[in-house]
Amino acid sequence: MTFSLIARCPRTGQVGAAVTTSSIAVGSRCAFASPGLGAVLTQHRTDPRLGPRGLDLLRGGCTAAETVAALVASTPDAGWRQLAVLDAAGRTAHHHGARVKPAHGAAHGPGVVAIGNILASDQVPQAMLDGFLAAEAAPLAERLLRALEAGEAAGGEHGDVTSASLLVLWREAFPYVDLRVDKAAAPLPALRALWEEYAPLADGFVQRALAPDDAPVF
Repeated sequence: MTFSLIARCPRTGQVGAAVTTSSIAVGSRCAFASPGLGAVLTQHRTDPRLGPRGLDLLRGGCTAAETVAALVASTPDAGWRQLAVLDAAGRTAHHHGARVKPAHGAAHGPGVVAIGNILASDQVPQAMLDGFLAAEAAPLAERLLRALEAGEAAGGEHGDVTSASLLVLWREAFPYVDLRVDKAAAPLPALRALWEEYAPLADGFVQRALAPDDAPVF
């Protein structure tokens, strides 16, 4: 019962992910990204080990498709897994295991892939992709969030979502954005409120790490 996407911004090189689901703590279990490298989604009956393993494969020179193939080949429970991978060149790939429950689907665009399972409709990933592409001029985090909102407007999952997360990596090893909502009646509006509060502060938090003498005081 999850819908999500990973994407790369060609202007800035940022990579990121956004995800929402009916269970708690989705932000800690499903989305993994590394600056200048790419991103991995692991969901359905989630195996969080596949996220770091996928990033290691990308780091070793695998493409998105090669990474998905290697993950599927190396896990005996691949039938339960739904995966998506984005590499540094913006290529994308996905996997729906044979035991992933419907409705499920995927939609690919330039530097972006959206996936979902146990959805109200298999059109939800395409709605997410359309929402992402329609916000081309916006920052990556905003585009990811709009995609989640478009997915929810298209029916979302088969049930109520309760947790959501927004993750963006940029030039540093630590996240540029890492916002999470858990056990909320309306997690996407709550995530938007967090993002709108955080957005004007994001560069300042980076400056606090890199040049604390000149960092802003909030």
